[in-house]
Amino acid sequence: MRSLISTLLAGVLLLASGAALAHGCPGVMRAIDAKLEEMPMLSAEDAARVAELRAEGEARHNAGDHDESMRLLSEAKKILGM
Repeated sequence: MRSLISTLLAGVLLLASGAALAHGCPGVMRAIDAKLEEMPMLSAEDAARVAELRAEGEARHNAGDHDESMRLLSEAKKILGM
C-alpha cells in the first residue's frame, strides 16, 4: 500500500512540474518584452534573432511544446544578457 501511495504521489508531482513549466513561458516572454522596451544596444542581427526566438517561443508555447518554448526563450534571454 505504501508503494502505491508513493507511486501516485510521484505521478502527481511529475504532472505538477509540467504545469509549472507551462506557466513559466508567459513570464519569460514578459521579461523579454520588458527588456526590449529598455532599448538595449543590439546589433540589427541580434535584434532580429531575439524577435524571431521570442515569436517562435510563443508559438511553441501555444502549441503545448513548453520544453522547446523555454529553450528558445532562454536563447533570446542569453542574447539580451539576461
